[in-house]
Amino acid sequence: MSGETERLRPEDVVGEEWAEWYRMTPAERFAESSKLWETYLVLGGSLEPEPDSESPFFDPEEWRANFADGRPGVRILRRGGV
Repeated sequence: MSGETERLRPEDVVGEEWAEWYRMTPAERFAESSKLWETYLVLGGSLEPEPDSESPFFDPEEWRANFADGRPGVRILRRGGV
């Protein structure tokens, strides 16, 4: 044994895709995370928390399900002359 220690590389532990993330500084990771949140919201994601039906403050009358696309429900348009 030569006394030289082999350095562990991120690729060996987490794979190439995640290794890039591990090499970033905390500030770089924060900036990249911000971009991901922006994309999530642009694609219709919501920051509204899921309701806790076990909570004593849960009101099923007030709660409405979030839609799959993150947008408000369908609007009914009147047919006929205006």
